[in-house]
Amino acid sequence: MNKASAGNGMVAKRMRVSRKAAYVLPTMFTAGNIFLGFLAIIKTIQGALMAAGGDLGANPHFEIAAKSIGIAVVLDGLDGRIARMTNTVSDFGKELDSLADVITFGIAPAILAFVWGIQFVEMGSSAMAMEHLRQIGYFVVFVYLLCGSARLARFNVQATPTPGKTKPDHRFFVGLPIPAAAGLVAALVYAANCEPLVEPLFAFIWLGLVGMISLLMVSTWRYISFKDLNLVQPRKPLSLVFFGALIWSIWNYSQPVLLVIATVYLLSGFVLKGSSLVRRFRRSDEGEPAPHQMPSA
Repeated sequence: MNKASAGNGMVAKRMRVSRKAAYVLPTMFTAGNIFLGFLAIIKTIQGALMAAGGDLGANPHFEIAAKSIGIAVVLDGLDGRIARMTNTVSDFGKELDSLADVITFGIAPAILAFVWGIQFVEMGSSAMAMEHLRQIGYFVVFVYLLCGSARLARFNVQATPTPGKTKPDHRFFVGLPIPAAAGLVAALVYAANCEPLVEPLFAFIWLGLVGMISLLMVSTWRYISFKDLNLVQPRKPLSLVFFGALIWSIWNYSQPVLLVIATVYLLSGFVLKGSSLVRRFRRSDEGEPAPHQMPSA
């Protein structure tokens, strides 16, 4: 074998190794996503045991659970983006990511939502009322998990359209993404100083909010996907100042800032839906003839 052939063989081998490493990188982020979901479930159980012992104040276990879900939201956004940047998108990665999302953004926030918002509510001496509230809580968090799973299944189907059909608009998600729904649950728990709810009124408001989030996930309302945001593209100095201010705000005022971010994204779906209805009404009004005019033949 001459030196040229040996050199070409070494280059090909290095390319195969680098290709395998590129595939491993997004999988590592997905594995981190699964670990954070598992950690959130364990910490929620530990927080429930702590609160059951009579300590209904700020719960460090609930705090870790909420933070784990929040960090997982960031990792979930990075694994797919890194896979696209390195051109290593695979069917295996898509399926693994969906399974990870069911755990981290479905099961983990559902358990946290019930334990933090329902389990320790005080209904006086009425054991029957307390039992009814818990049964409603079981149903609502199950609906959240079911809607989140359906949302993931619909996303997977839309991501691989059948031949002959129009490709989906990648600028928007159809329905509230399950990471955003889980992030809002975690942000609310974190903003409330991780103290479990004990007032029945707040518990019913909490159940209503979780139910609304569930329905938004299976709705057809549009939400911005941010897939067009290129991380390696040069940015203007103003955007650098914005991201710097955002990081500073999260570092120093994480509870209100994270809640505002999650809430604004949730409300953006209402804004897009409202603007769509306004445009539809305007088109219908422009298409109708005026009352004093006769329609043309």
